[in-house]
Amino acid sequence: MKVVLVNGSPHPQGCTYVALSEVSKSLNANGIETELFTIGQNIKGSCLACGYCKTNGRCVMDDAVNRFIPLAQEADGFVFGSPVHYAAPCGNIMSFLSRLAICGGNYLTNKPAASVVSCRRAGSTAALDVLNKFYPIIGMPMVPSQYWNMVHGAQPQEVLQDAEGLQIMRNLGVKMAWMLKNIQAGKDAGVPAPILDEPHQRTNFIR
Repeated sequence: MKVVLVNGSPHPQGCTYVALSEVSKSLNANGIETELFTIGQNIKGSCLACGYCKTNGRCVMDDAVNRFIPLAQEADGFVFGSPVHYAAPCGNIMSFLSRLAICGGNYLTNKPAASVVSCRRAGSTAALDVLNKFYPIIGMPMVPSQYWNMVHGAQPQEVLQDAEGLQIMRNLGVKMAWMLKNIQAGKDAGVPAPILDEPHQRTNFIR
């Protein structure tokens, strides 16, 4: 089993990286393979609603989103991390997720996900709320920890002093591993993935 951890920060080895690394170490200790995927500055923009991906299976903007889709196909779970910018996730990961949900959402459905944010002082819960809005729409079960998934510090070395934050990251890894193992046990026992055998309904409130 494999979890891909996505670093949405423009800084490849900043505070978000420290948080994700702690989750990764905990997953590894519980028998789960991990891979870190860094968006960095390789993102061209938000979704254009152009429909290109509907017929081509990839985004018209060839950047980190298209590089990630093959990883999404083979992964069993995901952790998406972001620094907090103006009480919200950074623009990079918002653009990434808005396009990935359309281009590769079918490779994410029914796979566990979690969000992680890092901030100097405040805005963390608001940023978490925004990230966590993606998963129910895509059909991804959310993995909890012991508290909201956040670390604090203006620099990576300060995050390493956030004892509670690092523990939250480790516990997130433990619970992600537990959920993945339970899903695998269900598959081994012949329990199929949940599928609602009905046409998809869309209700518009203004006509």
